[in-house]
Amino acid sequence: MTTVGGSATAALAEPAERVGRGWTAALSLANGAIWVGWFGPLQILLASQTKDFAPGSGMSKETMLAWVTGAGAVVSLVSNPFFGALSDRTTARRGRRTPWIVAGAAGGALSLLLLAEAGGVWSMAAAWCLVQLTLNAAFAAVTAAVPDRVPRLQRGAVGGWLGAAQILGVVGGTGLATTAGGIRAGYLACAVCTAVGVLPYVLRYEDLRLAEEDRPPWSWRGFLAGFWLSPRRHPDLGWAWLTRFLINLSNSLVLLYLLYYLRDRLHRPDPGQGVLILTAVNSVTLMATVVVGGVWSDRVGRRKPFVVWSGLLMAVATAALAGWQTWPGAIVASAVLGVGFGVFTSVDFALMTDVLPKALDRGKDLGVINVANALPQVAAPALAAPIVTYLGGYRVLYVVAAVIGVAGSVLVGRIRGVDQSVRERPRRGRTRRSGRRAGSPGPGGSSGWT
Repeated sequence: MTTVGGSATAALAEPAERVGRGWTAALSLANGAIWVGWFGPLQILLASQTKDFAPGSGMSKETMLAWVTGAGAVVSLVSNPFFGALSDRTTARRGRRTPWIVAGAAGGALSLLLLAEAGGVWSMAAAWCLVQLTLNAAFAAVTAAVPDRVPRLQRGAVGGWLGAAQILGVVGGTGLATTAGGIRAGYLACAVCTAVGVLPYVLRYEDLRLAEEDRPPWSWRGFLAGFWLSPRRHPDLGWAWLTRFLINLSNSLVLLYLLYYLRDRLHRPDPGQGVLILTAVNSVTLMATVVVGGVWSDRVGRRKPFVVWSGLLMAVATAALAGWQTWPGAIVASAVLGVGFGVFTSVDFALMTDVLPKALDRGKDLGVINVANALPQVAAPALAAPIVTYLGGYRVLYVVAAVIGVAGSVLVGRIRGVDQSVRERPRRGRTRRSGRRAGSPGPGGSSGWT
């Protein structure tokens, strides 16, 4: 095992030493594995199951899918900040984050296997909620590891690699679900990938430990009160949360009925394969910008312009889906969305870590921020189902999504202090660490369609 651990004080300190490539690669792989567990079901398998379960249920396949994914999103909404807060308080020998990565990934894999055996809408919904519960435990710990270990002027780059792994996880999950040979085989493949993908990080890299004396006294009242982050006291955090929510809501409206859009509006003969093609196109352009955008943001010491323009570009691509409802139009829109979302994924993540109020609550606060990822999954079905069914269909749906995306981009300007605080922190080159180059593992530092 490569030891990169430190003292209890280091667990709560602002990171100063640059992390190495091995640490970044292992954490990114763990992140990608979690996204495989989410998006194999979300892109293909849940839609296929609802198509089988809907006849005779009294619900359309669109309504059933919206109900199941919405229930899972509610669980995600609660579980991410909850497990983030628990990891903040964890004093295990293996550190604050690693035990939750292990438990969450293992639980997620088992839950996917239960989902494969669902016999109806109720068992499918229950199993999907369990998937969301467990994988969010792992995801909360993975994201909290970044502000724990990565200095501010490297977070754009690390966020870029995490974003690249995220989209590879989306593509991998979609590919496994499409090509595995059926619903059960698809779930099995996603479960294995999720469990195995976290092993390099948890086996090779030691987490920072929190000492018992550094853990705050326990009380339910204090624990629950900590989940409220006042926008009045932390306005930058409030605006950052709102902008992420709106842009993710726009993206969720695009994705929710993508399989049905290809089948019912574009009349693709194999809509599942169409989803895979669009995901692949989107991923290629996203991969071309996700790391570059993060590194560029680190170099210039600014976040907001990148988030604003990437959000506007995504809104333009979403509007194109409304005005150009053809297969070539869908391909072009997916490519442009990838360009925008690549930059947004890496830079917005760095921006979020820059507005965290307290080191002791990094996991909880990032979990609250990640509610802006989960809440759109609740809101999107409530908005999309009546629009598609009664208020104009897919054309109106994508116009609404584009308007929401523009609003999210414009409101980034309300965040006042982030760019200045990032620029004022000095760049770090070489660091004296027992003869190691800055960026290699050592004590106190460690290296779309979504």
